[in-house]
Amino acid sequence: FDEKGNVIPVTVVEAGPCVIAQKKTVENDGYASVQMGYGDLKPQKVNKPMKGHFAKADVAPKKTLREFRMENTDAFNVGDLIKGDKVDVTATSKGKGYAGVIKRWNFQRLKETHGSGPVARHGGSNGCCSDPSRVFPGLKMAGHLGAERVTVQNLTVAKVDTENNLIAIKGAVPGPNGGIV
Repeated sequence: FDEKGNVIPVTVVEAGPCVIAQKKTVENDGYASVQMGYGDLKPQKVNKPMKGHFAKADVAPKKTLREFRMENTDAFNVGDLIKGDKVDVTATSKGKGYAGVIKRWNFQRLKETHGSGPVARHGGSNGCCSDPSRVFPGLKMAGHLGAERVTVQNLTVAKVDTENNLIAIKGAVPGPNGGIV
């Protein structure tokens, strides 16, 4: 609830602790970015190159590593914890398998009377007959739906619980419950 008592729909995201595992600079790597790690991992589940990577940063092994490009990385140091107030959320959306045109592209149904036959949920005509004698690329048809990278920008952080590393983000976040965002 906000100050006026209005309900704010939120998605609760466990956000940490996120530790900076590597800092890249323009001089060494050609671009500026920070690499953040999330989710503790047992040391015996890490291969030798990653053990060396984490040992160099003096950070415990992490399950997920993500790199974020920034114009200025001077404010960050290896081993720091990160916080923020406006976020862009990127995740893999829920997979829905093979879907028809009504579910995938919001097509309308065909009429069920007057001779349209048993094809009320089909997509209709795909193209011309003899000219151009083909179906144009990009035509909306049935196929695989979901399980793709989705970004939702400028979501507002409604509440931050630093004690439990939880962030309440206003609105919907892509992906299944327990997914990495």
